[in-house]
Amino acid sequence: MNKKNIDEDKNFIAGPGCSLKKVLDLIGGKWKILILCSIYQEGTVRYGRLSKMIYGITNTMLANSLKEMEADGFVVRTVFPDEMPVKVEYSLTDKAQSILPILLELKEWGENNLK
Repeated sequence: MNKKNIDEDKNFIAGPGCSLKKVLDLIGGKWKILILCSIYQEGTVRYGRLSKMIYGITNTMLANSLKEMEADGFVVRTVFPDEMPVKVEYSLTDKAQSILPILLELKEWGENNLK
């Protein structure tokens, strides 16, 4: 198989066409899955509450992750400009809601197997 065929083959693990690689690129890393699960737990959450829910995350990492997740269609950022200070809330999109059962299964697997 030549390189072009490998790159185009969606079944080639970790190749550019691999759906698993694409998912991991979107939600991978240390914080994004924890952010998704935290927002899911609250339904709608303000930034300050979210930063307190996720032990060890820095403000920079939280802000950057939320921006990326909003751009990728996982998080909705709602601004209430009429309030002082300006109120900002985060909630999950339908796209994010659809991946939550998988993430919660991973959490359950960890609880059962990583004691």
